[in-house]
Amino acid sequence: MLFQKKRPVSWLIVGLGNPGDKYDGTRHNAGFLAVDALADKGQFRISRVKFKSLTAQGSVGGQGALVMKPTTYMNLSGEAVGEAARFYHIPPANVLVISDDVDLPLGKLRLRTGGSAGGHNGLKSIIQHLGTDQFPRIKIGVGGKPHPDYDMADWVLGRLQGEDRRVLDEAAERAAEAAACLLKDGPQKAMNRFN
Repeated sequence: MLFQKKRPVSWLIVGLGNPGDKYDGTRHNAGFLAVDALADKGQFRISRVKFKSLTAQGSVGGQGALVMKPTTYMNLSGEAVGEAARFYHIPPANVLVISDDVDLPLGKLRLRTGGSAGGHNGLKSIIQHLGTDQFPRIKIGVGGKPHPDYDMADWVLGRLQGEDRRVLDEAAERAAEAAACLLKDGPQKAMNRFN
């Protein structure tokens, strides 16, 4: 069973997004969608306010995890992550971050054990606060902007509708499964299965 009762926290699972109804269903909130799906599968609620985030503590893939939705807004996500990592003495290798990625086709997942921010301000903030880019991440493809002149902020803060929203929701479900697999079986098996 991938989801069980509480265990001591040895992992952080961080979904990136922006708080508030204004941002619900936007491309930039793909990470929030994924951790919400993770909470649904694990039957826990991400509602406790802690570390500048909405949090829940649960067992994911047999590991004790603090699941986080930072409320700092995307560009300051590292403040929340750094604070929680220091409190629980979590090494960067056990900080799993789930975010959107405009360089991947809509719905495609890419798991990595580290790497640059790739222009993503949330990842950039986390790298700054952890002092390294060597932490695992699951990127959820939200597709690139339709035209070079289209404003990137407008694109990532745009809401998906119809079939596109269904594809994103399914990707968020798969990202939740990938997170559980990564904690249970390690990054290599998770990458082989979900990349």
